[in-house]
Amino acid sequence: MSKSAFLSSSIAKKYWMAITGLFLCLFLVGHLLGNLQLILKTGEEGRRAFNEYAYFMSHNIVIKVMSYATYLSILFHAIDGIMLAAQNKKARPVGYAYSKPGGNSSTASRNMAVLGSAIFIFIAIHMSNFWWKAKYSSDPMPLHKITKIVEEESYDPTTGMPLKLQIEYTLALTTKGDYTPLVRKNTMNNQEQVYAKIQDGTKIFQANSDIELGEGYKDLHSLTVAFFGQDRTNEGVPANKYAGLAVALYALAMLVLSFHLWHGFSSAFQSLGVNHPRYTPAIRTFGKVFSIIVPLLFAIIPIILFINK
Repeated sequence: MSKSAFLSSSIAKKYWMAITGLFLCLFLVGHLLGNLQLILKTGEEGRRAFNEYAYFMSHNIVIKVMSYATYLSILFHAIDGIMLAAQNKKARPVGYAYSKPGGNSSTASRNMAVLGSAIFIFIAIHMSNFWWKAKYSSDPMPLHKITKIVEEESYDPTTGMPLKLQIEYTLALTTKGDYTPLVRKNTMNNQEQVYAKIQDGTKIFQANSDIELGEGYKDLHSLTVAFFGQDRTNEGVPANKYAGLAVALYALAMLVLSFHLWHGFSSAFQSLGVNHPRYTPAIRTFGKVFSIIVPLLFAIIPIILFINK
């Protein structure tokens, strides 16, 4: 068989489907570990942990290379799967006179192309709602800010009597790990003193100079929880009025992913020639556990965010 014939053969397509599929399984685990911070940590701690994780994922050179490898794998896996399904269909244009598919294969294995196509559509929608907005949207992303109210000693200028002022500080979390004050507001008379200004979305400069104080974090945490129904008015991110539908469709997509992995995980090892009486049963068992646990944990995250709104 020539090299070109091999590359176009169904065996080669199954081989590359297996490699890209297993690579994407690793991506799922890494992505899940990051997303679990949305529910494992609460309040400012959870918000900070998630935004720091998102910043690291978009700025670390190794992670960036892995991200592009993931994008290419998703495309290659989808296209290769469609070509493989079409090739198999072409090779068997007329069905068998007697066919009992339920007795020879699982529902997931017979519908891998359909399941995979549904997952690809979900990924495209998912990336447009989060990844695209974070990187390329013309709308400014909210910055990770907190509001802190402190009491400050002062005096009444008319009587000279001491008094306590309620001062509201707006601070931005920077990549240095500290909170830089942006605005000081006297809650008694609403007078504001601006300490810093924001440029290019995340760059923080002194209010009346070009001295850079640091870089702020994009508040992807608030964007995510607002999408699934939590009102983040303090961060300027209104809740999604279609959050219930978003959660339901997300959970449905994870169910589809579970069916896809149910057959795909162990099938990938088989395509790579890893088929041994001693190891194959363990791989199949692990694959089934993986196909249930990982999608289930993904689905639980938006459900908890929606319930806690």
